[in-house]
This record gives sequence, C-alpha cells and structure tokens, in this order.
Amino acid sequence: MPFQGQWADSLLALERAFLMRIVLWSLMTLLLGTALVAWLRVRNVESALVRGFAVHSAAWGAALLILSALGTRTAELRDLAGATALDRRVWLLIGLCLGVTALGATLARAAYVLGRRLDLVGAGIAVSVQGCAIALLSLQFASALVR
Repeated sequence: MPFQGQWADSLLALERAFLMRIVLWSLMTLLLGTALVAWLRVRNVESALVRGFAVHSAAWGAALLILSALGTRTAELRDLAGATALDRRVWLLIGLCLGVTALGATLARAAYVLGRRLDLVGAGIAVSVQGCAIALLSLQFASALVR
C-alpha cells in the first residue's frame, strides 16, 4: 500500500506544492509567449515559427494558470480513498500529457513535411513542450506520493 504512513496534512501540502509548481510554470509560459509576441510586433519581425510558438505558449499558459488556480482553491484533506483517487488522477494526467507531447510532435512534423507551414510547426513545438513539462512535474508529484 503506497500511502501507508502518510498523513492528510502532508498529502495536502504535497498537492499544493505541485499545484504551485504548475502555477509558476504557467506564469512563465504565459509571460514568455506574450513577450515573444510583443517582441515580434515591436521589432516588426515576421516569423511564422516564432509567432505560432508564442501564441500557443501564451494560450497554454493562460489555460494552465486557470486550471491550476482552481485546483489550488479546491485542494482538501483526503482520506485513504481520496488519496488513492488523487494518485490515479495524477497517473491519468501523466498519460494524457505524454499523449499531448506526441500529438504536438506529430503536428510539428506533419506541418513541416506536408507543406512547410512554419506557424503550425511552432504550434506543435509549443504543445510538445507543454505536454512534456506538465508530465515531468506530474511524475515528480507521483514519486512524492509513494514515499
């Protein structure tokens, strides 16, 4: 049993720390995406690759910020059944994020090979980066859950 010896307050602290890491990641992503879009506009540079990456990074950052902020507000003390459900949701999230990473890589590759659509290549790269980052943060949280 992986949750043996853990207390509800330590689990809540772990969950909140995980959610705060997601909040920080999403803020950095939102800031980076917005800064890149602003840089393209101010310098009057036309780069479809950077624009696609920046717009999707900012959008993912905003979406993740909203979701993680809501998760932070709804985090609560859990019993064993709640801890088990949380563990299963984290592993589901890891699987979904790996799927998102593969989807982004496929989009980037297909957009490049089929039509040199650099805006879609940038979008695919941004999606892959987001999926990989959230999967890594979730794996870190999952490993802390079983300790």
